[in-house]
Amino acid sequence: MIKTENLQKVFRTDEVETWALNNVSIEVKEGEFVAIMGPSGCGKSTLLNILGLLDNPTGGKYYLNGVEVGSYTESQRTSLRKGVIGFVFQSFNLIDELNVYENIELPLLYLGVPSAERKRKVEAAMERMGITHRAKHFPQQLSGGQQQRVAIARAVVSGPKLILADEPTGNLDSKNGREVMELLTELHKEGTTIVMVTHSQHDAGFADRVINLFDGQVVTEVNL
Repeated sequence: MIKTENLQKVFRTDEVETWALNNVSIEVKEGEFVAIMGPSGCGKSTLLNILGLLDNPTGGKYYLNGVEVGSYTESQRTSLRKGVIGFVFQSFNLIDELNVYENIELPLLYLGVPSAERKRKVEAAMERMGITHRAKHFPQQLSGGQQQRVAIARAVVSGPKLILADEPTGNLDSKNGREVMELLTELHKEGTTIVMVTHSQHDAGFADRVINLFDGQVVTEVNL
């Protein structure tokens, strides 16, 4: 599903050239759960942003479902992301002015899904995440664990084949963190491909495979 060949990301200023990714070659098969680990500043989030079509690499190739997408324009990337990739962020990234129902509905609005189908899908996602009773609440009225459940519901509501999670338990206590990992594990068991950036050895233990980055390079890959 995902394949990169000698992926590079270089940030340049007048005086400095910083290699965030230095010839990263990885492969993630459909249905796999892969964790990406490494110290802060090693390129984990940069790699995830490129895999999620939020940014382009400076060099190398990125294949998504067999199509080379590394040189896509921003509008092409946006179009490809819709309905294909779901994102879960450490900081939840919910919209404060929208209630729970409206936040989850947003990806379906972007996809032009008809009203009745949107309602059915949003209600199913809320029920699955155990947040139906919070439908009319706003993000600031929810705990961190509840906000992350809303974020996961929003990520999965359109039925994406790929979930990209950036430190999904980073702002949660151990109980809520464990529940979030159990939800991701359920999605994985149903065939969703998951790529997760994490600092947590515990969270990485839920994955099939761990890729370790250091200074923008893959140093080890471990099957669990």
